[in-house]
Amino acid sequence: QVRLVESGGGLVQAGGSLRLSCTASGLTFNQYTIAWFRQAPGKEREFVASHVHKDGSSYYADSVKGRFTISRDIAKNTVHLQMNNLKVEDAAVYNCDAISDYDQYWGQGTQVTVSS
Repeated sequence: QVRLVESGGGLVQAGGSLRLSCTASGLTFNQYTIAWFRQAPGKEREFVASHVHKDGSSYYADSVKGRFTISRDIAKNTVHLQMNNLKVEDAAVYNCDAISDYDQYWGQGTQVTVSS
């Protein structure tokens, strides 16, 4: 019933940009904080960015501040993650996570590959 679908991943050279999207269905979109996480092979999953539904605030991991921007398109039930000046260490599978006061859902992920 509830689905989160990520898209926009791909291969990019270091210094380039990608725009990830997370489109939700089966839930009331503006009742959920949307967060992005990423996990590279052999490493722990780490927080990337979030957009809080209660007040519209955004938060970023220190490693991506100044390079990534999260935004929400309420009409399209979609959250975007604009990633600029990508680095090799940004390569990972990126997942979106919808979080309310009562439940939580994960998407399947989209692969981001960054070449030097």
